[in-house]
Amino acid sequence: MMPLPSTADLLVTAHVVALPMRVRFRGVDVREAVIFEGPCGWGEFAPFPEYADDEAARWLAAGIGAAYAGWPAPVRDTVRVNATVPAVPAERVADVLARFDGCTTAKVKVAERGQTVDDDVDRVAAVRDAMGPGARIRVDANGGWDESGALEALARLAAYDLEYAEQPCASVEELADLRKALARNGIDVLVAADESIRKAEDPVRVARLGAADLVVVKVAPLGGVAAALEVVEACGLPAVVSSALDTSIGIAAGVALAAALPQLDHACGLGTVSLFERDVAADPLRPVSGRLTTGRPVPDSGALEELAAPAERQQWWRERLARCRDLLAAGGAR
Repeated sequence: MMPLPSTADLLVTAHVVALPMRVRFRGVDVREAVIFEGPCGWGEFAPFPEYADDEAARWLAAGIGAAYAGWPAPVRDTVRVNATVPAVPAERVADVLARFDGCTTAKVKVAERGQTVDDDVDRVAAVRDAMGPGARIRVDANGGWDESGALEALARLAAYDLEYAEQPCASVEELADLRKALARNGIDVLVAADESIRKAEDPVRVARLGAADLVVVKVAPLGGVAAALEVVEACGLPAVVSSALDTSIGIAAGVALAAALPQLDHACGLGTVSLFERDVAADPLRPVSGRLTTGRPVPDSGALEELAAPAERQQWWRERLARCRDLLAAGGAR
């Protein structure tokens, strides 16, 4: 097992950055992250601010793994990625899609608080219109519907030939019941689990209860590339690798996971650097012809200086990193 670096070792190379978003996404206008360097390259620590330390510590484990332990050997050099469409009005869809070079799959956010199913249908219809009949479209509700609401919404959205619906309901039990209800009602939509994997104490429970057709895995919330590979193997379901709104440093870890999976049949949600106005890397990991290439991005010193978070946020993140490092040392991450 890799020795745990000290807090001082982590902080000596740490940079706390604040990246403005082009479009509000997941309620975020500015994405904050800590990046730090180790013997294997750069790692990222960017759990969302509302996450408790015991959950956030897994994100630090992933960053430490990237910087100090490296990643498994890839079985492919490039990874197909999807475009990501936030919960924007339908008339803005074409502009969002234009930022994703060559992507033939789109993930569309739905069930946004304050919006209606009509808004979701209009947005998905605009995506289908812009991308054409051959594109794949998946929707992501982030657990925003109850079972009856999901059934109603997916009955309407199925008209646009969905690849799958990601986390339509919050609980594993609801997902399992929804899959049965979809089948009973002749609604041909697959169900993918995201939060039920990355925020669960027992991520394999999704597979045991028959609650999903696919699993969406994210490196940071699961504690690193190796841990995520173990979850995919234990679930025994097709996997899609997605980002947690990472900088290029974190995206590189997602690409490493996708490149190491024995089988990868779906485009991955790793094109989200395009949602930032600016990234930390000298050569940002944005899709080219719908694909990302494996590699280790290097931060640009000018970008790190210009994107530096305000002093009070710098201190907040450094203290948070120190607490999470202590939790890892004590075995307290969940």
